[in-house]
Order: sequence, then C-alpha cells, then structure tokens
Amino acid sequence: MATEILSSFECGDTTIQYRITPPGKNRNVGLWMVPSPLASRVAVRREILPDWHMPWEAGPFFLDSLAHVKRVGDAYAGGFTQGRTLRPSAMFNEFKFVAQRVAEEQGGQRITTELKSARGDAVIHELWWHGGDQAVRVRTTYENRTDKPIGLEMLTSFNLGGISPLAADDAPERLWLHRLRSYWSVEGRLVSEPIEQLHLERSWTGHAVGAERFGQVGSMPVRGFFPFVAVGDKAANVLWGAQLAWAGSWQMELYRQDDCLSVSGGLADRELGHWTKTIQPGEKLASPVAMLACVQGDMDDLCGRLTNLQQAAAEQQPEVEKDLPICFNEWPATWGKPTHEVMVQLADKLKDTGAKYLVIDAGWFKSEEGGDWNGGLGSWVLNEKVFPHGLAAVAKAIRERGLIPGLWFEWEVASEGMAGRPELVPHFLQRDGRPLRSGGRVFWNLQDPWVVDYLTTRMIDVLGGCGFGYLKVDYNDHIGIGCDDPDSQGEGLRKHIEAVYRFFQRIRERLPDLVIENCASGGHRLEPSLQGMTAVGSFSDAHEVKEIPIVAANLHRAILPRQSLIWAVLRKSDSQRRMIYSLAATFLGRMCLSGDILDFTDAQWATYRSACDLYRRVWPIIKHGFSRRYGETGKSYRYPRGWQAVVRVAENRREALVVAHSFAQPLPECLDLPLPEVGSWRIMEEWGGAGATLEGVRLKVPLAGEFDARVLHLRA
Repeated sequence: MATEILSSFECGDTTIQYRITPPGKNRNVGLWMVPSPLASRVAVRREILPDWHMPWEAGPFFLDSLAHVKRVGDAYAGGFTQGRTLRPSAMFNEFKFVAQRVAEEQGGQRITTELKSARGDAVIHELWWHGGDQAVRVRTTYENRTDKPIGLEMLTSFNLGGISPLAADDAPERLWLHRLRSYWSVEGRLVSEPIEQLHLERSWTGHAVGAERFGQVGSMPVRGFFPFVAVGDKAANVLWGAQLAWAGSWQMELYRQDDCLSVSGGLADRELGHWTKTIQPGEKLASPVAMLACVQGDMDDLCGRLTNLQQAAAEQQPEVEKDLPICFNEWPATWGKPTHEVMVQLADKLKDTGAKYLVIDAGWFKSEEGGDWNGGLGSWVLNEKVFPHGLAAVAKAIRERGLIPGLWFEWEVASEGMAGRPELVPHFLQRDGRPLRSGGRVFWNLQDPWVVDYLTTRMIDVLGGCGFGYLKVDYNDHIGIGCDDPDSQGEGLRKHIEAVYRFFQRIRERLPDLVIENCASGGHRLEPSLQGMTAVGSFSDAHEVKEIPIVAANLHRAILPRQSLIWAVLRKSDSQRRMIYSLAATFLGRMCLSGDILDFTDAQWATYRSACDLYRRVWPIIKHGFSRRYGETGKSYRYPRGWQAVVRVAENRREALVVAHSFAQPLPECLDLPLPEVGSWRIMEEWGGAGATLEGVRLKVPLAGEFDARVLHLRA
C-alpha cells in the first residue's frame, strides 16, 4: 500500500513523519521516526511479494495507525489474534483522519492529530517536545462524542510504525528487541533478542499476525520488566525506544502482519491487565504519557535521550537537592531497631562529613498486635520505649548537628490485623467484596476522603510538626490485577494509582521543602511518573552484595543517576579493598551510606571520609552528564566475572567521572577505556588506588585483582 507524508517535523536530529494513506483509502494516519541524517534513505515499500500471489493475500505493507483503541463489542481481528493481542480492531477501518494542529510550546512544538469514526467517537493523539529535547512525549485521549456509553478494553499511549523504514522489504536478520528485565535486588538486566527468535517474522502470505505482548500487572511497575522497550535495525545502526510514565499495570507490544514491525504501549488491556472502562457520553480518557526516541547509535545513546526527559521534573525538587546531598540511612545499621541514643550517636559521627540526610527507617513505631513493627503499619503509633523523648526531640537533635532528619513510612498500606477492625474494613481496597490481603498487608482506599484525612494526620502532620525534612516512602507489596470497581478490577487499580498520585501531590502542597524518596522494596517503582514526584529513588534492596555496581550501572538506562540512591553498607569487618569496592559504586548515582560507622577504625574512617570528600567535588558530573558503559561481567549477577566501567562525561564535555570495578577472574591486566575527543585529558584525582595513565584519548586503569575498584576525576 502506498503512503503519503501528511506532515514532517524536526526534533533535534530526529525526523518525525506522519504518514497517511492516499485519497480513496481509509485515510489512516501512522507515526514514523528516523534519524534526520538518514531521512533521505527512507525506503519505498515493495508492492508485491516475490514468491506468492493469491486474491486473499494481505500484501507486503499496510500503514499502521498512530494509536489503537479496542471498544467492547468490536470484532476481534483475524489472524488467530485473540488472547495474544487486541489490535488492530476498529482503528484500521473506522477511525479516519480529521485534522492536525501545530502549536509552538517552550521552544518546541505540540502536534495534535484527530481521528474520528462514523459513530462520532474520536481519538486525539498528542506529540510534543521542548527546545533542547532529543526525545518526544506522546499521549492518546479517547473521547466519547456520541449519545451512548462506550466500553473500552484497550487504549494505547503510542504506536510507532514502519520499522524499519530503512528497509524496502521485511528486513530479515536486521531487527532486534531490547528489554530491561527486573527482579528484586537485580534490577535492570538488558536482554536483547532477534525478532526471528521471538517468532515475529511475517508469515508467508501475511495472513497470520505475530505479536509479543509483555508488561506488568499491579502497582509495582518495575516487577519483571521496566516499562521500556527498544527495537534496533542492526544493519542501519538505528534504535527506536519508548518508556512509559505510569505506576500501574502497563504493557508494551510488538505487532507484525506485514513487512513492517510496529511497537505500541500504554495501559495493560483487558487480556493482560483485566481492564475495561465505560466512557459515558461527553467523557474522555487520557492514556499515560510515553517518551519516544530514535537514534543512530547504541543503547547508551538511546537511553540517554529518554532519561534526559526526566531532568525537568528533577529540577523542580526542593532547593536542598541542588547539590545532590549524601544520605545515611540507619536500616542496615540497626535492622529495624533504631533508638534515640543510636540516632544521636550517628548524628554526632556524621556531622561535618558531607552527609546531609539522616534517615530513621522502619521500627520507630510499635505493633498494636504484638510482635515486631510490621504489626504497626497503618496505625503509626510511636514506640516510646525506643524514642522516649518523642519524634520531635530526635529530629531536633539531628538538626542541631547540622543534618536533616528523615523518617520512614509505608503509608499506602496497613497491617493485616487492622482489617479485622469492623470500623476500618470499608476504608480498605476490596476484591470480591473483602479487604484485599497480600503479604501481611492490606491497602488503604486512597479514593476515600476519610483515608486521605487519616493519612494526613498520621503522616503529613507528624512530619511537619516534628521537624522532619526527608520522607522515605516504602512499598513492600502490590495490588495485583486490581480491586473492585463497577467497570473492572483493572479500572479499580487505574483509579487507585491516580489517587496515589494525588496524595503525593498533597504531601508536596503541605510540605513544599520536604525531600521524598521513592522506594518499593528497593527498585520496584523506578518509572518516570513517580520519579518525577520525588527527589530520589532507592536503586535496589541490594545492600551488601557483590552485584551492586552492576545493578547501579544498569539503572543509568532507566532513571537519572542524580535520582538513583545507591547503598554502600560498610562493616567493621570490611577490608580496605572491600570498603573501596562498596563506596565506589555510589559514584554511579547518589551516595547512600549505612553500616557500622560507630565502630570504625581510624583507617576505615579515613577511607570513608575521603570518599565523601571526592563525592562532594564531582557531584555536578553525576547531576548533568552522559553515561557510557564498558566491560564484560559474565552471565551471573550473583557470581560476576570480568569487569565493568562507566564513563560519565559532564554536560560541558570538559569533565568526566570514571567508575571501574573488577569482579572474579578472568580479568584483563589493565582496563583500556575510550574518552571523548574534545582535547587533552588530565587525571585530576584517582581514588581507591593509583597507576592510571592517559594515552591520547585512551584511559588505562590497572586494577589490583578481584573485586577492586577505582574512581577517577578527569578534566579536558
């Protein structure tokens, strides 16, 4: 099928094309992206298949729509699709192009494309970027302009088609899928697979549909996969990528029936996310925002463009965050047994070390059910045995020593025992008419005004009234498919996530200077929407393990290093090499310290202090820069082999931070790392050892054997 260019726009060095079918056809509109230097090489699609001709043949190419909606009652597509995909349904034949509007916005543009069906309902597709961005944001809104309710069971945020636009045929052995897998304490593993291995070659006639749908169901959006997808054309060295900003159930989908691959994403649909929703006449529903990027380069190039869009929200965090302060969290120091005395001792030890935040983690409250502090979730009653002078007193003592006190809450949940109190039962999320229980927890219904007022009193007022400046928000279980709702359990979950957002906003409105940490058993919520509402995110629950540097480096592809809070748990039994190994990893993001600092020897304390001093000098490179990763770590995270190095170049390209780690054998004799060709580089500081040299734009870093580390500060 021939297509025409409806419109074309330049976003940095990326060309965005809106393609449309010719007059007389269904006037469908598709969205393509291509690196601008390659725009002249966009191929003319072939019109016949070389080996097969039949009247019912689907043909080599059909233009895929820039958005997809599946209405309840619409026919499902053929090609054996039910249970695998809800695409393409009505979008191919019913929704036709109406208009496109372009508005100038913050040095960039917002492009709004309207599609409408004969019924009268409409799909509004918005794509926008701002000056300096090298990626775009996209959102789809469904509008019911009819006089009858319409049920939805799928709504995409984006659909990027025409892949690969640089091949005239079906691009055999050129296309690869890239995903970031995630699991508790081993977040962000890059997995790359050829399209053929996923069975996504076109069928011989184009009759059957190939689809690969993946995502996450529940309220931990980074559980199994990050909400991220990338597809690469290896022959052209081009990557297309997308990231969703959504804390609930989501999906990504690769779809193929003809020569071209399409990539879409948005809310998890009826088949994956148990989601349906009725849109009343005059109502509309907007999808989560997605970020899209295209680059001629590698995964570091692509992910740098996507994550850089998170900078705008990070810049809106409290003023104290501007120089990326060091955090000390007492959790691995006391393992849930903080006391007033211990917190004061820690504050005495940490003052004048460069640390700024001192956080009291779980265990400050008592259990109403007996047993450990887990039984006190939701009631938030101070354990006066461990804090006999009250929370205000310990917060004041910490501030008197020049630190900002922090406090841990898991405010979205309560202990399971609270569900046994009849007066509270209506205030919890329900499934099948009963409180939803999971892992010893129940979940507050944040759409309930009573719950909002209760949590305001029990948490927000306590934080403000007692003088805390830092809130660690934890979240240690999830809601699964959803909760009771007139439409569906998936819609109940979607509404709940929106209520979570509103409560985060309430915290910010009441306490504008509060620094908020986004934690969910470590890294289960590291997605752009919640990262944008918080100052930092806990990178993982990996506290003392050897894989910490690998996980920390992984996250450069998903979130900003300035918001990635990385543990260095230091023990009195640690050797100097072990301390260096742990502390060096924190330079891959935000330094978060803990452990036995009250029992350190003078030598250990000197190592600790020297790391903090260096961090306070190089934080601007962590805050604004570009990361490139090198090395070979083997297949196992638990038993890593080889080495890893991350070279982060400052925004001005005149400074660089190099963080190198060795793992188990085999190891090279010396690491050989390339540097940008911007001038003559100089080694300003080398921490953790000595002996690094420069040979032109190559940095040579010797490591002293297994599980060693170096941090280098360079200038050009």
